[in-house]
Amino acid sequence: MAAQKINEAHEHIAKAEKCLKTSMTKWKPDFDSAASEYAKAAVCFKNAKQYEQAKDAYLKEAEYHTENKTLFHAAKAIEQAGMMLKEQKKMPEAIQYIEKACMMYMENGTPDTAAMALDRAGKLIEPINLEKAVDLYQKAAGVFENEDRLRQAVELLGKASRLLVRLKRLDEAATALQKEKNMYKEIENFPMCFKKTTAQVLVHLHRGDYVAADKCVRESYSLPGYSGSEDCVAMETLLQGFDEQDEDQVYRVCNSPLLKYMDNDYAKLAISLKVPGGGGGKKKKAAAAPQGGSSGAHAAGGEEDDEYEGGLC
Repeated sequence: MAAQKINEAHEHIAKAEKCLKTSMTKWKPDFDSAASEYAKAAVCFKNAKQYEQAKDAYLKEAEYHTENKTLFHAAKAIEQAGMMLKEQKKMPEAIQYIEKACMMYMENGTPDTAAMALDRAGKLIEPINLEKAVDLYQKAAGVFENEDRLRQAVELLGKASRLLVRLKRLDEAATALQKEKNMYKEIENFPMCFKKTTAQVLVHLHRGDYVAADKCVRESYSLPGYSGSEDCVAMETLLQGFDEQDEDQVYRVCNSPLLKYMDNDYAKLAISLKVPGGGGGKKKKAAAAPQGGSSGAHAAGGEEDDEYEGGLC
């Protein structure tokens, strides 16, 4: 089967080369037909799992689409070449081709296609390079934002924000979360604004900036329905406990269902939050338990280890 497909691919390449020849009666190469034949050859190589040859065929297809001034189809072929590199586990090179295709989509006046390709590239690279994934998601969000497609833009910004938290780039995460919140406010998705306020508070407290965390909550009072909401009460209680160095109060809020079932990266911020000048909320709770000698203290310590071991993954 594979050998048959490879033979078919070479037949298509031969036809493509014939299309490119000129003669006394054919003054110009037939770039359109050549591109079509190379596209067919690429599919044959792909089906035969000859990914390197498939990549080369897609690049030839792109070359002749470019000669024919059909940039959209050229970009599609380059993106497919990138996917062939992905099949070979050559992810950095694959992303380079996809980014090149995105630039061509933009030049062709199809920014939505560019943004979707950047999103796909982000998903591909995320398991091995979080920094690059952040960059791709932010670029995709920027393209959608320029097209006034805020719902798509804010979803991609959310991906970038979560990865910034995972990377411990908390200053950038705080900025990204504020932008997310502003977009949700603009499209009047106020419940998501509440959730972003909670995420902001957790990020700012981990940054050691209580004032910024408090400011986020105060600014959110102007959002319809926020004051008195479950999110609002939880953040007021958390900030009060933080301000008063009440470890038990902070522990209760951070381990409440509202915070524990947030996106995993934010939930981890919640359960790892420490009160300045003290340990974690869990320690105070353990200290308040009945003491049964050294073995009881050891059991309490073991319970703490089990609680945090592995996080929420």
